[in-house]
Formats: sequence, structure tokens, C-alpha cells
Amino acid sequence: MRTRFGRMYALAIVMVALTLVAAACDSGDDDATETTAAPGTTAAPATTAAPGVNNPGLYVHAADDEPLSIDPAGVAAGEAGETVILQVYDRLVEIGPGGPDLVPGLSSEVPTPDNGLISADGLTYTFPIREGVVFHDGSTLTADVVKFSWDRVLTMDLPEGNSSVIADLVASTSVDGNNFVVTLNERNAAFLNSVVTAAVASIVSQEGIEANGGIVAGQPNEFFTGNAIGSGPYRLTAWNRGETVELEVFDDYWGDNAKLDVRIQQVPDSDVRVLGLRAGDFDSIETDPTFISDLEGADGVEIFTGGWLLEPVHVGLNLDIQEDLLPPDDTVPADFFHDPRVRQAFNYAFDYDAFVQGGLDGLGGPVPHYLPQPMLGYDDSLPRFEKDHAKAEELFRATGWWDDGFTMTVLAEEGGIFTTAALVMRDSMAELNPNFNIIVRDVVEAQFDDAHATVPFEFAAWVKNADPFADPAALFAAYVHPDGEWGDVHKFRNGYQDADRIASLVDEAASSTDVDQRVANYQELARILFEDPMWVIPGNERALMAHRTWVENFQMNPLWPRPSLKFSLFDK
Repeated sequence: MRTRFGRMYALAIVMVALTLVAAACDSGDDDATETTAAPGTTAAPATTAAPGVNNPGLYVHAADDEPLSIDPAGVAAGEAGETVILQVYDRLVEIGPGGPDLVPGLSSEVPTPDNGLISADGLTYTFPIREGVVFHDGSTLTADVVKFSWDRVLTMDLPEGNSSVIADLVASTSVDGNNFVVTLNERNAAFLNSVVTAAVASIVSQEGIEANGGIVAGQPNEFFTGNAIGSGPYRLTAWNRGETVELEVFDDYWGDNAKLDVRIQQVPDSDVRVLGLRAGDFDSIETDPTFISDLEGADGVEIFTGGWLLEPVHVGLNLDIQEDLLPPDDTVPADFFHDPRVRQAFNYAFDYDAFVQGGLDGLGGPVPHYLPQPMLGYDDSLPRFEKDHAKAEELFRATGWWDDGFTMTVLAEEGGIFTTAALVMRDSMAELNPNFNIIVRDVVEAQFDDAHATVPFEFAAWVKNADPFADPAALFAAYVHPDGEWGDVHKFRNGYQDADRIASLVDEAASSTDVDQRVANYQELARILFEDPMWVIPGNERALMAHRTWVENFQMNPLWPRPSLKFSLFDK
């Protein structure tokens, strides 16, 4: 990692690049070389500048990457397209700005057992559809349009998308008058806040779809991959590929109107983002702990550090190692991680303080297995691993690896905290025993994503972060359940001492409507997983966002898709 001096030197030499970025911000859309524009939209009107405020009437956010798709049916969880979808589309219910509480969206009420919109058996949800809502193309929202939107996702079933979020849980959808009715396969406590609020569940204009390619099973809609027709507070006016996404206030929005138009600027270089914020060319920037020291104390800059992210950095341990697929220098056998004592030893060997204080610049903390702050069930008293090399040595000696040693490659996405976590693991293991050789292979994001999606996985371990689920039911299904997403890929049943007990606790907590029982289940799981871990969890980041002090009503909710901002709330 670069020192502060090294980063500031780098900042100095990108001033020319910043000048070009600032010029792009001021030039409008005329110079764009490749533009995708929504039909019937116009450029934002000029606004008189408030004293001391740059870009009046316009909110400029500097993002670190750009979308692959902005179609709710085609966007992957955690992908940059969700940023745009959050602003231009609505969902039936939304996560409110103040925390995890749900608020009405296109459904005029949030279903609960008390208001009779959730059936007694917990399987049927009724959403009364808000009247008077229009889409950006002028078409009208009805319950039939809502059903069309959800059914479209299931029919398209795009491999790059996230249709399984709906498909895995929903048995049927129907319309009853102006109500949209969903029946589940089984009760699920996370349905509202992890499925209904997801980007894939956004409601699209049926007329817009039918006029622009319709629905073809298994095929993306080319028009909607790069265009949007929603009912949200913003409408898309242009996507200048590799440069900007331009959003305009939608005056006919059914709720409170947004106050500022939005430009999402593509600025992959963090040094350019930092300089742009300091210069006032950006109102906020995609932020991580590695460059907070370059912003602290900067004139006109404020750093939001409220709350925690819900996506801990973790090291995946592969219990389905195929020795013939491993890198040539690796010496670990197929059953290397089958013994829980080996997995425990890796957890005790890791230098958590080095990662949190160094990689996260102190803006983070340790995580119990697998219950991050501020997830339902989290408690400071739950057991969590700390660096204990005496205990790690004891376990490695007991399993026979201390004298023999091993070489193992860890795959990480290049740059940032993922590579840092892998390097801390390498150094921790070398400090423990020079015969423990960790090779860090860091690759660009596209290569990492391809490898990460390959089954069987061709490495013994990898570093990334979790998907930011709003409820532990989805988190534990993906990262703990022996037959869940990663349990299946990495064959957790090869290692769990009581896989059926873990599966039962996860399933019971997911289907229970008793919050106290759910908390008890997740805390019991945290204690079991401390003895039988499937991950090394270096730490969890605090929610961070650097922005200009002139931004009014700044709010950030980690439960929203990254950058966890709803621009319609802001003014300046």
C-alpha cells in the first residue's frame, strides 16, 4: 500500500486528468462520443448559483466503475447498474432513509399480519397498488403492470441477472382488482426487505417494454440494457458510455420531487476522485478507507462515517479442491480444509488488527461468524477470532501440517482492501511458520469475476466481500447453509461437523415470524460457527462517504445498493 506521501505525490501528477474531468462535467452532452438517451427527454435547465456552491442545480457523484446493464432483469447483485436503478425505478416497498424500516413504495401499504396483507400462514402477501402513478413515458401504473414486471424477470431468466431472488421463493403471482398478490413456496422472514426491495423487483413500464423489443426468454432486451423507463424520482436522459450517466428530475413523480438533477461521473482512478472532491467538482465520491487520510481536514469536505456496511471482507476456503486444477506451485491436498481444526488455525493466524488499522485505516471492526454489525442478532458478546499464534500453532501441529508446511494460492481482486486482506494473510502465515507459503494472485476485476464464477473453483481460497443483504436470512442462506449458494460450490458438507443442525437452524430462522426466536437462532449459529468456521473474516468496514459540506440533508443507508445514496433526498 502506498504511503501518504506517495499518494499525495500521485495526486499532484493527476491534475491534468482532473482538469479534463472537470471540463467534461461542464461541457454537457454535446461532446459525448457514444450516448444512450431515453426518448422524450430534455437537457436540464440552467440554475442560478448559490454563493460558494459549485454545479448549482446539479448533483455530481464520482463513481469507481460504470454499469454493465441498467435493466432490472439483467443487473447482477452489487453491480454498478443498481446505482441507476435505485434512482429511476420504484419498487413495491422501499427501505427508508433512517435504517432498516420499510416504507410504502408503489404499494400504498407495507404488508403486515396486523393490517391483514400477510396471510395467517405467512405465505401470501397482498400489495395494494398506489393510484395516480405514471411512468416516464406517460403510461399508468396498475397491478397488471406490476405482475408483468415480475413475470418478465422470471421469463427472461438471464444468467447475468438476479432472477433467482424471485424464482427461488415465489410460487405464483396474481392480480385481485388493484392488488398484486404474491404466494411463496415457504414462509420467509426476509421476503419484504431482501426480495421486494431488490433491484430485480423494480417495476418497469409495460408499454415501454412492448414498444422496445418485448420479452424473449433467455435473451436480454438490448434497449433496456442501456435505457430506463421507470416511475422513480429521476428519469434517465443519457448514458455516455465510459463517461457519465445523466439523470433529470421527473416532475410528475408521485412522491416528493427531487431537487437536483444528477450526473454520475465515471472516475475509476481514486486519486482523481479525491482531487475532484477537494476542488469542488464533485459533490460526493465513491470512498474507501485507503484514501480517507487524503481527505481528512480538507476545506469544504465532510466524511460521513455513520453506521456499518453489511458486506464483510471474507476469505473463502474451498472444501471442493480439485488438485489437478490448482496453480502448479500449490501443494495442498483435496481435503485440506475438511478438518475444522485447519480452518480454525487459519482464523487464529490472521492479524485482524493489521487489516483493520492498516487496510481499513481504523474504520472497521471484527465480525463474529457470520453476523456483521448491524445485522439482526449481532451482539458484541458473541465470540470472534483474534490473532493467537500459540493456538494456531497448536492446531497446525495437531493436524500434522506444522512440520510439513504447504504452499497455497489465494485469488484476490487487484487493488484496494481485497488484495490487502490477502497480503495480511500471507504475512500472518509466514510469521507463524516460514514453511507456510501463501501466494497472492491479484487480478483485474473481470478476471476475478470469471474465476469466482467457475465451478469447480480452481483455487484453494479467494478474497472478496459479502453481498449486502438486509436480513440475516439471505446472508446465512448464501454463506452458511451447507446446501446454499457457497455451501454447494465449496461443499461445506465435506467439513461441517453437524451440517444438518446448521441447516435446520438457518431454515428455522428464515421462516420464523418470531423475532426473538430468530435472534436466538442466529446467535447459536454464531457460536457453532466459531468452532466450525467456513470463512476467515478479516473485518467489516464502516459506512463511508466523502462529500462536500454544501450538500444538505446528506444521508447514506448501507442497505441501499452502492453507493448507498438516494440522490432525490439531497439539496445544496
